[in-house]
Amino acid sequence: QVQLVESGGGLVQAGGSLRLSCAASGRTFSTYAMGWFRQIPGQEREFVAGVSWTGGNTGYADSVKGRFTVSRENAKNTVSLQMNSLKPEDTAAYYCAAKSGDYSRNFRMYDYWGQGTQVTVSS
Repeated sequence: QVQLVESGGGLVQAGGSLRLSCAASGRTFSTYAMGWFRQIPGQEREFVAGVSWTGGNTGYADSVKGRFTVSRENAKNTVSLQMNSLKPEDTAAYYCAAKSGDYSRNFRMYDYWGQGTQVTVSS
């Protein structure tokens, strides 16, 4: 079992930065791949970034590539999403998720989810 809690969301102006964190409980955190997803009401959850359990393999949605960076610290049971050059279209609820094996761009493949943190980017 893994429990996930996101933090770091908020209101920021376009061009600004935010750093989201996801704290995990459970001794097996380091064996899970992690993903960040976002969701706008009425729309399907969208892949943002993923990281393998070692941290050595990462992937990004085209819309955030070059602006967002995902990282993890297994010793601290945390995964982070550094978001730079934010745009109004980045506004969404952001979720971290965990799955066994490698990360996936398909939200249906994840076993555990946090409660989400809201990111709002004003123009």
